Amino acid sequence: MKSPLLSLPGAVPAEGVDEGVAAHYGDLFREQRALADGTGFVDLSHRGVIAVSGEDRLTWLHLLLTQHVSELPVGQATEALVLSAHGHIEHALYLVDDGETVWAHVEPGTQEALLAYLESMKFFYRVEVADRTADFAVVHLPAGSIAGAPEGVVVRETAYGRDLFLPRAELESYAEQYGPAAGILAYEALRVEHHRPRLGFETDHRTIPHELGWIGTAVHLQKGCYRGQETVARVQNLGKPPRRLVFLHLDGSDVHLPSRGTEIRLADDGPEGRKIGFITTSARHHELGPVALALVKRNVPTDARLMAGDTAAAQEVIVEP
Repeated sequence: MKSPLLSLPGAVPAEGVDEGVAAHYGDLFREQRALADGTGFVDLSHRGVIAVSGEDRLTWLHLLLTQHVSELPVGQATEALVLSAHGHIEHALYLVDDGETVWAHVEPGTQEALLAYLESMKFFYRVEVADRTADFAVVHLPAGSIAGAPEGVVVRETAYGRDLFLPRAELESYAEQYGPAAGILAYEALRVEHHRPRLGFETDHRTIPHELGWIGTAVHLQKGCYRGQETVARVQNLGKPPRRLVFLHLDGSDVHLPSRGTEIRLADDGPEGRKIGFITTSARHHELGPVALALVKRNVPTDARLMAGDTAAAQEVIVEP
């Protein structure tokens, strides 16, 4: 869905998955600094919104998701995954329950497949599942923001800020009151800084939660009976994941950032060395310079000098080998 905030002065449309909202509004670093200082907001109205209502909603979702949600307190934010039968990540949900409905925002374009899966699993449970993307827009307020939420708006509050499920018709008036707006590139740069994985960026068709550090935050190890649990338990108890997420400081002398999918090799092996990983997200950070998240083979030494394409990179450990 194309956001009406693309008509704001300086708005440059985002591309790819984030098409429909602004990449930036003319000054990427100023927008990042504003978010880091707790001011402004980010238009995430392109994200999908799913609502699950009915008296069985929490116990039912508990059976399907990786997170423990059967007793989820009203207003407490959490995140959860849907896995394949082999334990590979298929969906990521960012949840909050308002006492009557569980609200979740998901990656743009994934809500239809998620809705179809949830509908197929209803059976005799007293639940109703709806795609509310056309009616509600997600707005992100950074940590420390004193901006208000309109009365009646569902708020999902985390350590990184608040996500508002704002009626889509109120998006423009909200922007007028609580601007300035920051683009998705500023939001993404701070996400990379905080080592937070994103479905479709840090994941591919074979990613399991252990590789990204999603154990604990999105996967509860003391619950069972969800699809893919056997893989989660086996890797947790008997082995190690084949890959691990790392944070990279990139050589700042390069004009171009390495794009997603750029192959990573050991610097000592030269340009013809074997591939040991790939860039998942890269960004220009207002303080750290060019940075990235990447997936590398688990046995890559933590002190190894790396090359992302032609760009030198130094790694910080996110997921332990």
